[in-house]
Amino acid sequence: MTRDLPADRRRTAGMPAPGFRRGGLGRRSEMLFHPLALCAFVGLALLLSMAPAHAVRPDEMLANPALEARAEQVGHELRCLVCRDQSVEDSEADLAHDMRVLVRRRIAAGDSNAEVIAYLRSRYGDFVLLNPPFEIATALLWGGPVLILLLGGLAIAHFYRARRNDSAAPLSDAEQHRLAALLNREHP
Repeated sequence: MTRDLPADRRRTAGMPAPGFRRGGLGRRSEMLFHPLALCAFVGLALLLSMAPAHAVRPDEMLANPALEARAEQVGHELRCLVCRDQSVEDSEADLAHDMRVLVRRRIAAGDSNAEVIAYLRSRYGDFVLLNPPFEIATALLWGGPVLILLLGGLAIAHFYRARRNDSAAPLSDAEQHRLAALLNREHP
């Protein structure tokens, strides 16, 4: 293949391009910098993604700062029914927007925080509360994780107990002699 090249190019055929090193990135400092830069970028992205979301639009806010603070407090106690793991104040869903507007209207009309929460609870049920009360109806919700852990522990204990009791009975003398005869016949 190198015979087909001009004479001045024959000696460089098969060699890497100028400035290229076969070892990868080149200098040792570049090799250390690259993973550190990647880690720093990923860490910064994670840090920024954990920043709280403020989904309240300026047109929703009440003019009175005291009433707005109460509305935010109530909104942080209510669950977004679309997102399910965010408060109404942190969610950008349309239903959360409607609920924020409803909370602010009721507070501006003179309702107390408890009255606003009771109104939304009667309308949407206990699920609208981020921290539902402990009642008979919500006992499974509160005790479910503990119940699942207990059942899992019992299942594991039963598995190991059954496995321990499943050990084979020892061989009789006749069975041991027959086994020895079979093994000696296979491996003379």
